[in-house]
Amino acid sequence: MAPHDMTDATPPNSHTSDRGRNLFEVFTTALKLGLMSFGGPIAHIGYFREEYVGRKKWLSEREFADIVALAQVLPGPASSQVGMAVGQLRGGIPGALIAWFGFTMPSAIALILFAYGVTEIGDVSDDGWLHGLKIVVVAVVALAVWGMAKTLTPDALRGSIAIAAAISMLLVPGFFWQVGVIAIGAAIGYFILHSDDDSDEPARAVGSRRIGLVAIFAFFALLIALPIVSELTDDRSIDVIDGMYTSGSLVFGGGHVVLPLIQAETVEPGLITEDQFLAGYGATQAIPGPLFTFSAYLGSVIDFSSARWVGGLIALGAIFLPSLLLIVGVMPYWPSLRANDRVRRALLGVNAVVVGILLAALYDPIWTNAIRDEKDISLALGAFGLLALLKWPPWIVVGLAALGGQVIAWL
Repeated sequence: MAPHDMTDATPPNSHTSDRGRNLFEVFTTALKLGLMSFGGPIAHIGYFREEYVGRKKWLSEREFADIVALAQVLPGPASSQVGMAVGQLRGGIPGALIAWFGFTMPSAIALILFAYGVTEIGDVSDDGWLHGLKIVVVAVVALAVWGMAKTLTPDALRGSIAIAAAISMLLVPGFFWQVGVIAIGAAIGYFILHSDDDSDEPARAVGSRRIGLVAIFAFFALLIALPIVSELTDDRSIDVIDGMYTSGSLVFGGGHVVLPLIQAETVEPGLITEDQFLAGYGATQAIPGPLFTFSAYLGSVIDFSSARWVGGLIALGAIFLPSLLLIVGVMPYWPSLRANDRVRRALLGVNAVVVGILLAALYDPIWTNAIRDEKDISLALGAFGLLALLKWPPWIVVGLAALGGQVIAWL
């Protein structure tokens, strides 16, 4: 062998060190985003684009758009799925896990600590600050409906689909009907709507198709097995895991759309009270990161573990596990799916239905549990104006709403 062959040889541990540096950079970047990403999933995606496409240049504009489209077509939290997919592109499955951990843990830790405070306070049903948190939820969800409607229902046909979905959910509420409405929306999109995506730039595939199949099988196996195990056992921890996994598996649109599903799995069975639920949901608006970390608060309040924080982490893992399995499972197949015009058309219908589901949730349970009189309406309108018109950070608006609720209680 010639001498230059030896000098040009790649050191045996170079790939390992490069992978380690990639994973560390994935973690630090995701952690920064988890500490600064206020404003819900749409805002999160904006932060992601600025960081991953603009500053880091890990993705092209088209690759990022492909991943966002994938997150929209899959059930689960869209912004977290985008982060997982980017992490997987950079560092494989470990990269997806590390990206999720960095983006999620700051808000999860904050909500677990908040849960300890709520449980120590005890009965908080008459506290004015709690009522203020309920009221600000009205403003936050109204803003989400408004923003998503402008993007996802830009024409009369998709607007009509959204209104019909809202009416149907108000008249026939329930989890299984929600899944049916989503399926109907996909069918309408498939047969009636038209995709305007004419780009032929291919998406980047990542991962093994064999591992992808295993992940997809695990997703459906757990979705079927957990309810059966929950029925056969008298274990509250299994009930919580089943409820969180089901919510994370079957909600489309992510973010606030998961509210009625989680409420059905926690409040209706009597695991927590309505006041505890809405207090945690309001607190979730005051911190950055994904809204699905609300599950960490719920798992801590339910107290099915020897330590509340352990229960919070179990619930957190259960609600995010479906998203991880789906991202790992679908990413190897995404280029061929994304090129399919039928898939794109179905997605348009699903997105319109998501707006309608969110609109129905704005009324029940959010409005019906928060608004009692004209003082409450005034506080909700003020919070909406600060968020929508003055663009104040949500954490400031939430704090002011809690203070306003206390003032209303003193009047």
